[in-house]
Formats: sequence, structure tokens, C-alpha cells
Amino acid sequence: MEKNCNTDADIVRSYMRYLKLERNYSPNTLDAYRSDIQKLIDYLEPSGRSVREVTADDLHGFIATLHDLGVGAVSQCRVLSGLRSLFRFMVLDGYRDDDPTEFVESPKTGEHLPEVLSVDEVDRMEAAIDLSKPEGHRNRAIVEVMFSCGLRVSELIQLRLSDLYMDEQYVRVRGKGAKERLVPMSGRAVSELANWFEWRRLVDIKPGEEDYVFLSRLGKRLTRTMVLIMVKRLADAAGIAKNISPHTLRHSFATALLEGGADLSVIQELLGHESIGTTEIYTHIDLTKLRRDILEHHPRNLRGDGGRGAD
Repeated sequence: MEKNCNTDADIVRSYMRYLKLERNYSPNTLDAYRSDIQKLIDYLEPSGRSVREVTADDLHGFIATLHDLGVGAVSQCRVLSGLRSLFRFMVLDGYRDDDPTEFVESPKTGEHLPEVLSVDEVDRMEAAIDLSKPEGHRNRAIVEVMFSCGLRVSELIQLRLSDLYMDEQYVRVRGKGAKERLVPMSGRAVSELANWFEWRRLVDIKPGEEDYVFLSRLGKRLTRTMVLIMVKRLADAAGIAKNISPHTLRHSFATALLEGGADLSVIQELLGHESIGTTEIYTHIDLTKLRRDILEHHPRNLRGDGGRGAD
């Protein structure tokens, strides 16, 4: 049960008192925590939202803003760690019923490759989807498009019908910095999108959302948090004991291509990386031949069945 209305200043004072008296934090540590919380409050001010109303999507936007301002990944992690502590306190002390940081991932601080899914594991995730539910074919198309095209989750939720070239099997991706790139789609991805479009016609789409590919049951575009929750639940349902996120599917796309022999510069272009150095985090993989065109390497295109595979 939430407490009666308190201002952000009241909550911060209560939290600082808790850190000082219960956690015995030093004055310097308290100042650092207070400064990081103030950054979030300043970010929220134009929207008129308080820390009691913060959503996971707000926090995603906040972290992205820190990045844009030149705050490094290590500092971003420190800020997010302090916010996690704040919201845990707010839940325990009755200021909120939920912790919005639960589905916010910490920025990556090292050049290491996160978890990667095998083709079999992706198939198991898709097989765990209940296709009798309205969102079933949508979720299956999401997993397939992310795995077959290597999209960021931000690119996926912004994908528009006008970005799809179904006959040519290409998708136009609007990436970072308003840069666009063309990425081939596997036959499997095209097929799953076509299945979703049959169900999408039944959705009562809200005005202004008509051109977005992936919609919620309420007819609105999806959020990053919705996709994150869906992917994690599918991984659990498939019995995959890895720390899975939507970004895992993007990494799996790149890893599968490298293992198949695709050139690193081609993968850089497909992922929309500014620098080849970013793509080189994948070179710990035992590379074999660097030779063929992109569509010859991805596992979805190696099954001899038009990319459909076995269900």
C-alpha cells in the first residue's frame, strides 16, 4: 500500500536519513547518491512526473540521455545502482508498490560478448509461444526478426510497415543518429511477419499508430520494457538458463554470421556500428572462412526449405 502523497524532496530526505542512520554511509557517499537522484528528478521535470510515478521506460530514456551527454558506461552503472537502491527503499517503505528498475539492464562496461543463443535455443523460445493468443504470432515475429536481422530493441519498436520490403526480403532500419541501413530478411522472418499481419488486422489501432509494425493488444506501439519482459518470459518457458534480453538476439545474429564465415565489415554494416572496433568484440570466436554473401551464412537461410525450418 502506497503512503499518502509526499514530494520528491520529502522522499529524498527520508532516503538520505535511511542511508545515514541504517547504512552508515559517509558524507561523500551520501552526496554522490543525492546528486544522482537529482539528475533523475531534473530529467523528469519537463514531464511533470515524480519519482513515485517513474516507469522503466522513463529510466531507459534517462540512461540514454546520460550516454548522449558523454557519461561513461561505468558512471551510468553507478547512477543506476543508486537508483535501484532508492526504489527498493521506496517499495519497502511504502512509497511505491513496484520497483521500476527491475526490467532495466545495466550498461555494458567491458568489451566482452554477452550470452549468445544457439539456433536450437531460438527455436525453443518460438515453440514456447502460445499461438492461440492474439499476441502469439506477434511475439514469434518479434523473436524471428530480431534474430534474423540483428535489430536493436529501439529499432524494432520503431519499425514501420513502410520500412518493410516483403517481396525483396529487405527491411529498412532507422538506427542511431537518424542513420538508415538495409538489412536482408530470412524467409522465416518474412513468413512470421505475414502470419502476424493476419492477426494485426483485427487490432483496434489507435490514431497515429497505424504504420507501426508491432502493436500491443490496445493498438499502441510496443515499449522497450514490453519486449524485454516478453523475451525473458519466453526464455524461462523454454528452459534456457541464461541471462537473456532482446539484445541477446542481436548478439546471436552477429555470432551466427561470424561462425558461418561472414566478413566483419559486412556485419558492421548490418549492425549499424559506427566503428569496426565495436564489431570486433565478436572476434574471440574461432573464425574460419571469411568469404560469402550475407544470406549464405545465417542459419535461417541454410536449411534448404526457403528459410522456413521445422516447427
